[in-house]
Amino acid sequence: MSFGEIYQKFIQNIRDTGWPEWVSTVTQVASVWFARKNNVLVYPTGIIGVLLAAYVYFFMTQPPLYADASLNLYYFLMSVYGWYNWVQKKDAEHYTYPIRWCTKKELGVGIGFFIFFWIAIYFVLVKFTDSNTPILDSLVSSSAITAMWWMAKRKVENWLAWIFSNIVAIPLNFYKELMLFTLMYILFLAMAWWGFIEWKKKATTH
Repeated sequence: MSFGEIYQKFIQNIRDTGWPEWVSTVTQVASVWFARKNNVLVYPTGIIGVLLAAYVYFFMTQPPLYADASLNLYYFLMSVYGWYNWVQKKDAEHYTYPIRWCTKKELGVGIGFFIFFWIAIYFVLVKFTDSNTPILDSLVSSSAITAMWWMAKRKVENWLAWIFSNIVAIPLNFYKELMLFTLMYILFLAMAWWGFIEWKKKATTH
């Protein structure tokens, strides 16, 4: 396929994009923007985006991206948990969960989550679904599971996990012809790097 054919296909798929993908994209971009700013609005905007994304992955792709769809339901649960954490305060000026680097234990738990869920999700996709992208789908999901866990605790490393997850998600969504989501993940990749730089500075000053 030539570059011109790829471009024409890309434009046509953008034109054919349904409203759930558009609304999900806008709200998820807003969510990442608020996350970078350390603003609790990351969670209500994110909840709208991930529920719509789950719908798109389950019902608007063939075969469905089972792991990514289920992952967005996990995002919803972790968003509720993270929302609760982010508004907790020790006193009028100090949050219970300020921006911090992971301890060795937290780092180990996060990496352990990633490895366990990568293997588990891959196994489920291969054995029990008709997924034709089990490796990429499980990689995106497992790294995002770790990212959401660290993010709920305001850990700087959450951005590194998001960077990895976005790098894998870009070709996966392009392959599934979800062109708007592909553009969204490219933007997410840039914003995740930006968020990492900003959070790293804030963690150093605490």
